[in-house]
Amino acid sequence: MLVLLPPSETKRDGGVDGSSLDLAALSFPALTPARSSTIAALSRLSRSVADSNASLGLGPTQRFEIDRNRAVRTSPTMPAIERYTGVLYDGLDTATLAPASRDWLDAHVAVHSALLGLVMAGDPIPAYRLSHNSKLAGLHLTKHWRDAVSAALHEHDGFILDLRSEAYVAMGPAPASDRSRYLRVVSAASDGTKRALNHFNKKGKGELVRALAESGVDHSSVDELVAWAGGRGIRLEHGSAGSPENELFLVV
Repeated sequence: MLVLLPPSETKRDGGVDGSSLDLAALSFPALTPARSSTIAALSRLSRSVADSNASLGLGPTQRFEIDRNRAVRTSPTMPAIERYTGVLYDGLDTATLAPASRDWLDAHVAVHSALLGLVMAGDPIPAYRLSHNSKLAGLHLTKHWRDAVSAALHEHDGFILDLRSEAYVAMGPAPASDRSRYLRVVSAASDGTKRALNHFNKKGKGELVRALAESGVDHSSVDELVAWAGGRGIRLEHGSAGSPENELFLVV
């Protein structure tokens, strides 16, 4: 089973003393050429404060983000699952997981980074600022990553649970078959009507991944996953009539 998470704009500072980005140490080695191109384009952008502010949507108090990007090749690294912060990652609360649960994350969870493509939870990455809609001269991020990331996902021979935002799905669609499901977090009214959520969307995703890690189960199909969820009091439902076949709903 592979669980796909979106990144977050906010990142934790710091890392392991003496460490720095090593592309050869990252999972999905077929993405190395695309990673090198993105890092080079970001480095060129970072030479100009004005261009960085415009391309990355930064404000006057966010100069530190440009400094991060300038040092992306040399700054300390930490596991990807620890680097990202925000509502989803607060719900996951990696720091409080038991060692066995953390091992499950490292083996089964990938984050889709705009800078590095797919990275597994334990891959060591630096702090950076780059989003799906950032503008890099000569490089359109969605087009740049789409085929390479999609190819990497097609090579995965297990079940894929896609928790990414739609913008990151566009940067590398998962196989549209029984091998994958795209998760939507919704609330349900008394008449059965489902409504998409915003803040609780991210929180619900984080809590679901935490429950998966604590269970330690490697689900091989969507039916196994739904059955497991029911036994844990988690409401996972197949898409209703009229919705795409590869959708799964988490009702909170």
